[in-house]
Amino acid sequence: MKFILIPAISVGIFFAIAFVLILSQPPKGFVSAETLDFPEGDSGAPVSDLLTFTARDGATLGYRDIAGTGSGDMILVHGSGWHGAAYEPLAQAISQRCGYRVIVPDLRGHGPLADPRGDIAYVGQLEDDLADLLDHLGLDRAVFAGHSSGGGLVIRFAGGAHGARMDRAVLIAPFLKYNAPTATEGSVWARPLTRRIVGLSMLNAVGIRALNGLTVIEFNLPETVRATEQGQWATASYSHRLNTGYAPRSDYLADVAALPPFLLLAGSDDAAFRPFEYEPVMSGASTNGRYEILPGLGHLGILDAAETTEAIADFLGCPK
Repeated sequence: MKFILIPAISVGIFFAIAFVLILSQPPKGFVSAETLDFPEGDSGAPVSDLLTFTARDGATLGYRDIAGTGSGDMILVHGSGWHGAAYEPLAQAISQRCGYRVIVPDLRGHGPLADPRGDIAYVGQLEDDLADLLDHLGLDRAVFAGHSSGGGLVIRFAGGAHGARMDRAVLIAPFLKYNAPTATEGSVWARPLTRRIVGLSMLNAVGIRALNGLTVIEFNLPETVRATEQGQWATASYSHRLNTGYAPRSDYLADVAALPPFLLLAGSDDAAFRPFEYEPVMSGASTNGRYEILPGLGHLGILDAAETTEAIADFLGCPK
């Protein structure tokens, strides 16, 4: 009898620990006076119309299409909590400088069409959505660019089932992993519910995914940002499955190793990540990278800087 009881007790303890961890850290909202370098004022409405496509599950997802002169095609992936419209100035700059057609999607769970907001149906759905977007556009391959968590998703995409559809990559201050040397302590932008993540990871390890829709990370969106026209489309928190699927896999260096030729840009004053750690960490996994640290630029300020557009143009081989 004891040989039956011991495993049963062990299983019971395992599940008790997992549920205690999950229940002990409910979301509370995250607002702090210290945050990222958001621009002052309202950047206004986007110039381009929001277009839509139908994903493989029938969902309607949005994107913006900045036409070029036919020099190439780029998918530009936004960062966490935000949406494609906020990245239109960078998309316009790349299109005008290089002639690229730049497609800026609203990732599932983000933007004005989010339903539900901050959640997806399964880990890996964002990758499938990007592949479906390429199919909708009639593109076999494209250059992929991404900022922050968007850069992390580009890295994940390279290491996944659709990675062969990435021609080159531009990574702008990308998220690698919470335990990567690039991570900072006490982020001013994101507050992960660490105990809840650990508990859900324990359940996922034994095939239980029913609770993956629970919130596991909250973002610091100041009221001044929420009050802007684009701020009304922001997303303040993510479910476990969205948070997991929006980042490289646990072995993030394996995803890095799968990248095609890539450019990594970061600002020297980035408050979200440690910019000078990217090259030491990633160059050991891949020799395909070019690394540039842009002086005086922060995590968000890098998006609007002329130096960023010029570095991307040089990497893409755009005529001067």
